[in-house]
Amino acid sequence: MPHTDPIPADPAPDAGDLSAAGRIEAALTGPGAPFAVVRLQDGPQAGALVYADGPRTLREFVETTWAFGDQPFLIAAERSYSYAEFFAAASALACRLTEVYGLRPGDRAVVAMRNHPEWQIAFWAAQLAGLVAVPLNAWWTEDEFTYALDDCGPRVLLVDGERLPRVSAWAEKADARVVVFHHRDGEVPPGAERYEDLPAPDPLAAPPEVQFRPEDDATIIYTSGTTGQPKGAVATHLAQVGAALNPRYHATASALRRGIIPGQGPAPVTLMTFPFFHVAAFTSFYAAMAAGGALVLMRKWDDEEALRLIREHGVTHYAGVPATALQLLAAAERAGDELASLEMLNTGGAAAPPDLVAQLTARYGERIEPRNGYGLTETCGGVLANFGADYRLHPGSVGRPTPTTEVRIAGPAGEALPEGEVGELWLRGQSLVRGYWHNEAATAEAFTDGWFRTGDLALVRDGRVEVVDRLKDMVIRGGENVYCVEVEAVLHDHPDVEDAAVLGVAHPVLGEEVAAVVRLRPGATVTADELRVHVGRTLAAFKVPAHVLVREEPLPRNPTGKILKRELRGPVDDEVRGRGTKGGSRGGV
Repeated sequence: MPHTDPIPADPAPDAGDLSAAGRIEAALTGPGAPFAVVRLQDGPQAGALVYADGPRTLREFVETTWAFGDQPFLIAAERSYSYAEFFAAASALACRLTEVYGLRPGDRAVVAMRNHPEWQIAFWAAQLAGLVAVPLNAWWTEDEFTYALDDCGPRVLLVDGERLPRVSAWAEKADARVVVFHHRDGEVPPGAERYEDLPAPDPLAAPPEVQFRPEDDATIIYTSGTTGQPKGAVATHLAQVGAALNPRYHATASALRRGIIPGQGPAPVTLMTFPFFHVAAFTSFYAAMAAGGALVLMRKWDDEEALRLIREHGVTHYAGVPATALQLLAAAERAGDELASLEMLNTGGAAAPPDLVAQLTARYGERIEPRNGYGLTETCGGVLANFGADYRLHPGSVGRPTPTTEVRIAGPAGEALPEGEVGELWLRGQSLVRGYWHNEAATAEAFTDGWFRTGDLALVRDGRVEVVDRLKDMVIRGGENVYCVEVEAVLHDHPDVEDAAVLGVAHPVLGEEVAAVVRLRPGATVTADELRVHVGRTLAAFKVPAHVLVREEPLPRNPTGKILKRELRGPVDDEVRGRGTKGGSRGGV
């Protein structure tokens, strides 16, 4: 463990000088408190804040879950696992990886499957064996898998039967071992074996005895690749356990703000809709595991099935992208479902429209706590969070940072900008990745003196961060900056709009002008011109979309909910050039 120093204590402020949130944070993070922080003095993350106590490797983190015994952990249609069953299965697989396959700490282990319960067994087996787990996007094509496999060079692939045809050729060529889950029918290639054929786990067996350090690599998670080839973001064990403690801190702070003693009451039951390979899912399953909670899994998103699962399993926490959260609320309203067991609705993976929390509050009052936040692959999940009363009062904010996350709003030269000014959001802290796998150029471009340059434009008000746009997606119209997120939020405020994306299109005089692609709710009759008028009531004239294109099919999104504007740009440019005038169109895009 690198050398650390305690954070020097500042003079204690008067109670009146701190908000309720500030007083709670001070109580939770001071010397000797549960989330006390220290600053690293050496090593690759020198200067970063880290939690003073708690686990230092993911193995240490997962070993504590064994104590939850027969409490349910993974609940799925095909089968469920208690914590004891899960830990025994993960330990048995970890032993096979080391003793039979001969894998050693530092070897890469790919995990590629849909949200089966066994995804968790495979991932945590890799951690118990000291391997570097590489979760890959389950929806990738064979070519996309091949790119990542060539890049990270795994010695073992832990995949389900659906993914096997897309990776088997690579595995055979690379002489990599393969464990196939949920593949009871058909042959498996040479060097592969079915997980179902392995010996039953011994419930009393221990994981293998292996040695590794907090600064050793734990995961490689590939970026979503919305702007180019995915990059493998490498996180150490120390970074990942920081990511595991972050949601625990926010859960504790949330409980205290509501006057509840943390840790009391039944364990949470979370409806997991994020794909496990995405960092937003890590935030959710880390939080559940730390509290002995259950994860209810879905094969694919379906709003009516989600309502059924919430009722059947007494789901207390929802976790998903804003699009599915809005669909859940709409389905509940249609069905007259009061979501009686639900205590929290948590969104991530994409920007939440401000009207989401308004809809939740209008229907359910303050009974269901709203929560959103901000995180990236490079931060190993959520590092900012906005919840409860703060979220209702400031729906455009992504919240405050965790105790081990520092925020800088940077100007063009990297200088810190004053409060209220818009600049690039830079982050530093325990849960940051150490860089990109075998990509020194990309690492140097993204990291400056320990700070990660997010590429997002943001500002800070009263300690709360507001993300206004992507740095590269901002529209510059005649020298005026137009933040797409701001325009999208106003479009979402219109009752007839179900989804919206704003982007720039070329203009011979202005350089760029604003275009919007919208999907309307079923039965809506609003016109494109009426939507432009709606935006003009709230925003300056130069921010009003010159072109509003209405489409009936869903806007293209990646599996984590982010709109793929690169897929919209070409069709939008063609549509705008074809019309050559301002206004709207109901044609296809």
